[in-house]
Amino acid sequence: MHLTLEFGGGLELLCQSIKIHSVDVDPKPGEDKLLMRDLLSWVKSNLIKERPEMFMKGDSVRPGVLVLINDCDWELCGGIETALEEKDVVVFISTLHGG
Repeated sequence: MHLTLEFGGGLELLCQSIKIHSVDVDPKPGEDKLLMRDLLSWVKSNLIKERPEMFMKGDSVRPGVLVLINDCDWELCGGIETALEEKDVVVFISTLHGG
């Protein structure tokens, strides 16, 4: 499944400072759909190059990371259980800033 992933608010620094990634991610074997839960695991394994604890906590994103699926807050779409579709755009934005 082809997806566009965007990282902002400093999260791009965890991905070698690359903000936009065009990726192909397959659902888990035996599954018909790719869930956000599976995408997060894939991102952690394949895109995050340093400090994965700044992106994820447990199976989900850390508090303070806004996730948008096609410009809609993922909490309104089903959160971690959201099924993704071909050519979806998933945006991760950190709302946490040091001072």
